[in-house]
Amino acid sequence: MAKIIDGKLLSAKIKDELKVKVEEFYNKYNRKITLAVVLVGDNPASQVYVKNKITATEYVGMKSLSFRLPEDSTEQQVAETVLSLANDNGIDGILVQLPLPKHLDENKILKLIPPSKDVDGFLAENVGKLLLGQPSTVACTPFGVMKMLESEKIALSGKNAVVLGRSNIVGKPMALLLLQENCTVTICHSKTQNLKEICRNADILVAAIGRPKFVTADMVKEGAVVIDVGINRTEQGLVGDVDYENVKDLASYITPVPGGVGPMTIAMLLENTYLSAIRSQNDL
Repeated sequence: MAKIIDGKLLSAKIKDELKVKVEEFYNKYNRKITLAVVLVGDNPASQVYVKNKITATEYVGMKSLSFRLPEDSTEQQVAETVLSLANDNGIDGILVQLPLPKHLDENKILKLIPPSKDVDGFLAENVGKLLLGQPSTVACTPFGVMKMLESEKIALSGKNAVVLGRSNIVGKPMALLLLQENCTVTICHSKTQNLKEICRNADILVAAIGRPKFVTADMVKEGAVVIDVGINRTEQGLVGDVDYENVKDLASYITPVPGGVGPMTIAMLLENTYLSAIRSQNDL
């Protein structure tokens, strides 16, 4: 039976370590590390995510600024808010909560965030640096997955890694991070043929496609490490992309949903904000 990689426990440990580093930063530079969150509209899920991020930010001793704009805000109004934060030297990280209302162009808004304050790791400059193997701000969810693998001292070099999903915020950066650790990486998507056979060859299987219980036991090799990034709301409650109950007996390690990758995403957002603050001091 698989060992469960407890993201809740690991994220709590990371946040407690950050708490110490944030206090040391304040004592050294006499200023609080500050994260600004921009929320446009009344999306209930976004409001919950923002609340959790603010709570975590304050827990580690960072300052949290929240900018809430109405659903019908114009692109110019949102842009002006983001630009004011971009030009504020007291702000270390800017997070624009996605998705934005449909009438707003997400790419245009996100491009207004300086790469140095892009704590989500979504901007082209940071993704490009990751591709080139240069130091960069890494998207929070794949960053969190790597921390989970590291916490269990799971050997990656030379292993076959399969990533289900090719999104810009999880699938693609996840593949690049695994490649940096010398995995042989395959990215699968909706047009992939022989999907089961490819997955069954994986030593490391990362599911990030947003389809409840899509990964079944017949897709998993015995002893594989299974990372479930999916969070799907169903009538039975929150479930992942992996059929957890049937896969856990096959895998060597597995992440649960909830309590797996989710808490790690917020912990890595705080880590990215801390690293951004350190870089800003070094650039002064």
